[in-house]
Amino acid sequence: MKHQRLISIAAALLLGCFSLGTTINAYAQAPNCNKTVYLTFDTGNMSVAQTVADILKRQNVKATFFLANEKTFRGDFSLDDSWKPYWQELVKDGHHFGSHTYDHTYFVKDGPKGEVFEKPQFGPKAGMTILYNEALMCKEIRRVDVRFQELTGQSLQRIWRAPGGKTSPTLIRMGDMCGYQHIGWAPAGFLGDELSSDKYPNQILLEKASRQIQNGDITMAHLGIWSRKDPWAPAVLEPLIVNLKQRGFCFGLLPTAHKNLADQSK
Repeated sequence: MKHQRLISIAAALLLGCFSLGTTINAYAQAPNCNKTVYLTFDTGNMSVAQTVADILKRQNVKATFFLANEKTFRGDFSLDDSWKPYWQELVKDGHHFGSHTYDHTYFVKDGPKGEVFEKPQFGPKAGMTILYNEALMCKEIRRVDVRFQELTGQSLQRIWRAPGGKTSPTLIRMGDMCGYQHIGWAPAGFLGDELSSDKYPNQILLEKASRQIQNGDITMAHLGIWSRKDPWAPAVLEPLIVNLKQRGFCFGLLPTAHKNLADQSK
């Protein structure tokens, strides 16, 4: 009887270990994945920033973050010292980072002599339409890099994304001349977190992205959006990652050697 009880205990322990291993492995990136998707996040209001970071860590996948100094749900700004531990933790976790322009500066239209008109959303000139030459635009992109180094001790990857994905060949050339490659996103990679919750509920967004994302696509979402009543994360992000894993996707980091990926946009 004692011998049988020992066997039962050993079997239970073995089953428990097997179950635990199965649970852990379910979160890991599939070893036989044959497709790649690139998850990217723009700063936004940071209301789901920690949720996103926790999901990525739990699912053991990496993403690329594009940073601007945006006002957050806490009343501070995303590149303030108060967010230093957050960015440091993401660096530690092995994610990549790019510039989203320091003041979240929107492209308006091309200007004369190879210049562009831009409208900052934040900063001392918020709401003003300003003419930027190459030097000023480079400063606006690079300023995020300088600040990120102050916060984390690490440089950005040499990539950037124009707010709203709004660009022109002139603006792209300015970034290239400054040494930063522009990264857009695939049409199927627009994850819809900035859309109305009433017209585009989370389940619809999840089903669309899970079905339509293809090999090599770049996705785009935010670390929080003011206008969306029903938060996109975690309702969509984690099940989307699970669905993509089941479809055989790996999760890559930007930049890549494929230049055409940088030319996709909203």
